[in-house]
Formats: sequence, structure tokens, C-alpha cells
Amino acid sequence: MKIAIMQPYFMPYLGYFQLIDAVDQFVVYDEIQYSKQGWINRNRILQNGKDAFISLPLKKASDYLFVKQRFLADSWQRDREKMLNRLACCYRKAPYFADAYGLIENILYCQENNLFDFIFNSITLVLAHLGITTPLVISSSLTEVQALKAEQKIFEICRQLGAKHYINPIGGVALYDKKNFSGQGLSLSFLQTDSIRYRQFGHDFLAHLSIIDVLMFNSPQEIRDLLPCYRLQ
Repeated sequence: MKIAIMQPYFMPYLGYFQLIDAVDQFVVYDEIQYSKQGWINRNRILQNGKDAFISLPLKKASDYLFVKQRFLADSWQRDREKMLNRLACCYRKAPYFADAYGLIENILYCQENNLFDFIFNSITLVLAHLGITTPLVISSSLTEVQALKAEQKIFEICRQLGAKHYINPIGGVALYDKKNFSGQGLSLSFLQTDSIRYRQFGHDFLAHLSIIDVLMFNSPQEIRDLLPCYRLQ
């Protein structure tokens, strides 16, 4: 049994979906502190040949709340129309605009205003569109996990799910020691995405943009073909 654990991100980059596809179960943290500087409610798209941010507006709240305790701003009802119009302007001439735009429209018109639930729904819809069937597990559905820190939290989640192999994005190399995992009876691997390129209107390629960009320029089958383009270290 292989698992991975990640924060929820709004329309994350392709590597996020590669990680989901690489494991048998994928755990999404909902009891994790929201960070303004992170990628939980924002991402990057292609606009006029350059990268540009899109963001989900949030109601003002304490910086110490969990993601599942944050909510979309009341302005989201009109802001999503602005986001859709902006995406249409940026990508209307992309080869798979029609299919991708329809999917994104369904995602943005979700009636859920809880930040975690909104993002979780968006991930679920993208997975269905791409034919990825990995089960998703919400971290708070597991017992006695929240009070633990760092590696101990991962070890307990692996224990409860019966996992023997934990896969982390390559950025975790500096955080986690394979010897510590081995001592818990766990294998530890790091997923390094290959150098993936596709045509973006003939501009110099911009990597690691939102899955929105990938969807606009690639068919679901082409994206599925990209999912195994990684190395485990």
C-alpha cells in the first residue's frame, strides 16, 4: 500500500496529480493552518505570454484557523464571473478550451463556500475528468492524528491506512530521513517530475502553471500520458 499526503491546493500543477496517480490512497489535510503565502487558494495561469495569479477571495478571519475553518468571501458570487471571463480571454484560442472551460465552469460554480470543501470538490472533478481513480482520504476522518507533529503524524496516518510505502514530492528531501521511516517499517520515496513541455501559443514554455493551463493545451488522454513522467528517488 502506497500513500501520499498533501495540503489542499486550488487547481494545483500537474505534479500534484502525478502524486495522486502514483499512490493507492491520497490523504488531503483539512486540519492544517491556512497560509497567506502558500498555494491553498491561489495559482498561476498563462496571460499574454507571462505567468499571472488567480485567487479565491476569502472572508477575513484569524490567521491561525485551519483550512476547513475558512470560507470564500461574499464577493465570490461576482468574482467567479470575472475569473471565468479572464480565463476565456487568456485561453480562448487554446486547442482544448471548450472542454477545459466547461470543467472549470462546473468547478467555480460549486455552491460550497467552505474553502476546504470547495477545493476538495475541484480536485475530485479534475480527477474524474482525467480518469484518475485513486481514493481520497480527508485527514480529519482519521483518529488521533491532529495532535502529532511532522514525521510522527505521517507515521500514524500510514499505520491507520495500512501503508508500507510513503511518497512525498521532491521538496521533502530536506525534511525527511529514509532511516527514520525505515525504523517504522516504511519505505520513503520522493517524486521528481520530469521536464515536461507542451506547446503554449508558441511562447517560451512556462512550467509548473496550474492544471488549468495543462487542460487548455492537452487532451485528457495526453495528460494521462504525462502522469507517469516522473522519477522516484
